[in-house]
Amino acid sequence: MSWLHRYVGFPTYRLEKRAEQLVCIAALAAEEEAAENRRFLIQSRDPAQTSALKAHGLRRSQVHFKCDNSAKV
Repeated sequence: MSWLHRYVGFPTYRLEKRAEQLVCIAALAAEEEAAENRRFLIQSRDPAQTSALKAHGLRRSQVHFKCDNSAKV
C-alpha cells in the first residue's frame, strides 16, 4: 500500500480496478514468497551432530574399496 500511496497518491487518486487487483496480488505473492524463504533460513547449530558428521565423513574417506570388474555377467 505504501507503493500506491507514493507513486499513485492512493487515497486521492485510484488506479483502474483491474490494475489495483494486479498490484494487490503481486504484493501478496511477494509477501508469501518472502515468508517461505524465511522458513528455510533457520539452521540448528548442534556441535555434537556436527562433530559426529565430520567423524563419519573421515571414517568413510579412510575406507578403500577394491573392485574386481573382470567378472563377466
